[in-house]
Amino acid sequence: MRMQFWREAVEDIYCDNPPHQPVATELWRAVKRHNLTKMWFTKIIDEREKNLDDRAYRNIQELETYAENTQSALLYLTLEMLGVRDIHADHAASHVGKAQGIVTCLRATPYHSARRKVFLPMDICMLHGVSQEDFIRGKQEQNVRDVIYDIASQAHIHLEHARSFSKKVPAKAYPAFFCTVALDDYLYNIRKVDFNIFHPSLQKKSTLLPLHLYIRSWKKTY
Repeated sequence: MRMQFWREAVEDIYCDNPPHQPVATELWRAVKRHNLTKMWFTKIIDEREKNLDDRAYRNIQELETYAENTQSALLYLTLEMLGVRDIHADHAASHVGKAQGIVTCLRATPYHSARRKVFLPMDICMLHGVSQEDFIRGKQEQNVRDVIYDIASQAHIHLEHARSFSKKVPAKAYPAFFCTVALDDYLYNIRKVDFNIFHPSLQKKSTLLPLHLYIRSWKKTY
C-alpha cells in the first residue's frame, strides 16, 4: 500500500497535482524548481518494492543492482539539484551509490542478525562455507571475517572507481559525493578490527566525521 501511494504520488506530482501530504508537496516543489527526472523516482520505488520480501541477496551483483537503483538514483537526483548534468559525474555517482549500498548492508548486519535476518550475498557466504546461522549466532571465525572482507573490498573498489573520474567531474558536483567521508570511515574502522563485523567499536559514532567532512570540502575532493 505504501509503495502504491508513492507510485501514484509521483505520477500526480508530474501532472502538477501533488497529493495533500507534506513530503509530496515539498517533492513537487523540488521537481518544479530543478526539473528533476521522473525515472529516478520510479526506479527507487520499483527497487524498494522488489526488496520488501526481506530475503538475502543471491549474489554481490544483486546487491549492487539494488544500490544502483536506490542510492545511486538519489545521487543522480542530487546532481540535478546541484545543476550538474555530466556523464563523468553520473559515472562517479553510480560507483559511490553502489559503495554506499554495500556499506549500508554491512553496517546493518549486526542489527539484522540480532533479529534473525541476514541479507549478505549468499554466493560469497557459500564460497567461504558460512551459513546465515553463523551470523545470527554472532560467530567471529576467520571464514566469517573473510565474507566481510570480500564484501567490504567490493565497496572499496567502487570508491576507487568513482575517484578515477574526479579530474573530469565538475567541482560543483562534489557536495553530492561527500557521503564518501562516512564510507571511508567505516571501511577504515572495519579493517582496523580485522573485519569483525560484530566488534562494538563499529557501532559507535565517529566524533571526527564533521572534521573529516570539512577537510574534504576544503580540499575540494571526494
